[in-house]
Amino acid sequence: MRIGAHVDSAEPLVEAAARGADAVQFFLTDPQGYKSPVPRDDAEQLRASEVDIYIHAPYIVNVASPNNRIRIPSRKLLMAHAKAAAELGAKGLIVHGGHVGSGADLADGFANWRKAFEYAAKDGGLPLPVLIENTAGGDNACARRFDDLARLWDAVGEFGAGFCLDTCHAFAGGEDLTGIVDRVKSITGRIDLIHANDSKGGFDSGQDRHDNLGNGKIDPELVVAAIRAAGAPAIVETPGGADGQTADIALLRERTGG
Repeated sequence: MRIGAHVDSAEPLVEAAARGADAVQFFLTDPQGYKSPVPRDDAEQLRASEVDIYIHAPYIVNVASPNNRIRIPSRKLLMAHAKAAAELGAKGLIVHGGHVGSGADLADGFANWRKAFEYAAKDGGLPLPVLIENTAGGDNACARRFDDLARLWDAVGEFGAGFCLDTCHAFAGGEDLTGIVDRVKSITGRIDLIHANDSKGGFDSGQDRHDNLGNGKIDPELVVAAIRAAGAPAIVETPGGADGQTADIALLRERTGG
């Protein structure tokens, strides 16, 4: 069982060692900006490392948006991050499911997701798995409610889209964590990564506020059960720096046998 953490991008392998992590996730650019990534000086070390590398796309990416000024730059940014992540030997690029905004038709969001994969195919294809992540809030989100996730997968599943299950997002988004892996796999057929986070917000609160395992509103045994059932690597995106994340990793290792 590969278990790791989301870390600062400056020295991810140093951060991994500080946490005893098998895997790390980090951003390549400002998560709230549209800048494309630049080559990293540590690319060779990252490719050669035994630590699994995952890259998170900027939060600002929203390929579902009906707004051309958001959707088109988002498509380009997604491709740029996919290529840069592949250069580092990353296992996957995680991107949020996105939303269409108040008053818009969610069906347009699913169609725009499909167009994003079609756009990528015309540009030579995606060089690594893109893992779509479920989100916590918004009534017009493409991947908050699992009935909407099923509609999204009808649009993009044939392109080989992967899935990242965030336990905080699912709980805060109103999805019961009991038996969640079976429900997700019945839709997507796969879970490639788990973001193993507790939630500061309550069930169906829509609040994307992560907490350390056992400190929030989620029974940590439900997070452990999801990891066991999925058989997927897990990344903690929890507060407390190296100390807080080391404790979370230790808890998951102890209870999953990982």
